[in-house]
Amino acid sequence: MRYYVIGDEDTVLGFRHAGVPGQIVQSAEAARAAFQRVARMPDVGILIVTDVLADLMRDEVNAVRFDQALPLVVEVPSAAGPSPQRKDLLAQIREAVGIRV
Repeated sequence: MRYYVIGDEDTVLGFRHAGVPGQIVQSAEAARAAFQRVARMPDVGILIVTDVLADLMRDEVNAVRFDQALPLVVEVPSAAGPSPQRKDLLAQIREAVGIRV
């Protein structure tokens, strides 16, 4: 089982330095095509996607997350930093659980 990353140039190149293969994409259509292709690869266990791209193809990401055992989809901030619309982890926990942590 291996890792694979889909994202902007800086993110993909950074992961390549750590030995993780990936694909640089610059549009929502290219991201969707790459995501669908990689999600069907039997040897990819963890698929890393930048949060900006994941937001552009949320339906596809959620379909893989909730309907397939593998790959595990992990969202990471892009080289520009986290998406401004993204809630931090504590805010997500508060929303899901309904208590302050």
